[in-house]
Amino acid sequence: MIDRRVINNFDWSTLFIAIVLSLIGVMTIYSATRPVLDVAQKTFYIRQLYWIGLSIMAFLILVSIDYKWYIRFSYIIFFLGVVLLVIVLVAGRKGMGAQRWIDLGFMSFQPSEFFKIFFIMAVSRYLSQIGETVSLGLRSMLKMIVLFFIVPAVLILKQPDLGTMLILMFIFISLVLVAGAKRKIIILVVVGSLIALPFAGKIIWGGLKDYQKNRIIAFIDPQADPQGVGYHINQSKVTIGSGGFLGKGYMKGTQGPYRFLPEHHTDFIFSIFAEEWGFAGSVLLFLMYLLIIVRGFDTARKARDREGCFLVLGVTFMFSYYFFINVGMTLGLMPVVGVPLPLMSYGGTALLSNFLALSMIANVRMRRFALYY
Repeated sequence: MIDRRVINNFDWSTLFIAIVLSLIGVMTIYSATRPVLDVAQKTFYIRQLYWIGLSIMAFLILVSIDYKWYIRFSYIIFFLGVVLLVIVLVAGRKGMGAQRWIDLGFMSFQPSEFFKIFFIMAVSRYLSQIGETVSLGLRSMLKMIVLFFIVPAVLILKQPDLGTMLILMFIFISLVLVAGAKRKIIILVVVGSLIALPFAGKIIWGGLKDYQKNRIIAFIDPQADPQGVGYHINQSKVTIGSGGFLGKGYMKGTQGPYRFLPEHHTDFIFSIFAEEWGFAGSVLLFLMYLLIIVRGFDTARKARDREGCFLVLGVTFMFSYYFFINVGMTLGLMPVVGVPLPLMSYGGTALLSNFLALSMIANVRMRRFALYY
């Protein structure tokens, strides 16, 4: 049976904000894909509504199970996640120059989206155990890198999915710093990274696909080829800027429907939103994301154990990096790395993984009182 105190302390705020952002995403997807010529509208918004329903059900199911069970089986879940990443490379479906999806016939999903949560669970368990026995020294750090980061990072890069790999790296570094890595270890890693940067950069650059190289070139100099590699960023800036302070109004934007802006319902959905709702609407949107992020850090602070604290921190870091990278990408402040806007961008797997991740925050917050145990 579910403890009545858990029900009484259910995190309605996190779920409510997630649903509101998702519905705003559906509205923006509908507007971005609406036909301006005599053609039928694609049903992206309808599919997204189905995924919202599925995501809410998954949220409620996962939040009803004590998060300690997820931590207890986190290493097994992590291993199964790695197996899925291998399956993607062997028998995955290709699309848009990448091989990231497993096709089940009635649906397809992207394992790397769920793997980020599995990664956070496993690292959280390891860090909580390390902190209770020994300090986080060089040996523990190297062990973590070998066990949890190198293999999945290589598999994800092979798809290729540079954005997800960077998110994993940022989460890993953030959790290690919060866990209290020794100062000399941090200095050693920073100095070693700076020394290896030219060599690693050359290797990584050589392993990138042409379109990934073009994205980096476009970030450095969007005007180098405004009709080619710089087109995405330039059109995104035009779209956002055309919204002004109050925006053009809902369903009155032009950049998406007239197909001036590529990927207008996925990676660049914020540009469409900003065109229609302007600076004022964007500020309100940012505040909703900020509420989730602040609530995540507050939940981590109030967590009753180290496992819950690291789990929530990992999810909050992931959510934060996704948000800042996507918005920075649309503004031309960061390279285009294919990172969607959490909860709003079109994509069933990404939406479901967002709700699953947020369920971890709600789960820990509901069970933060020691009297539950």
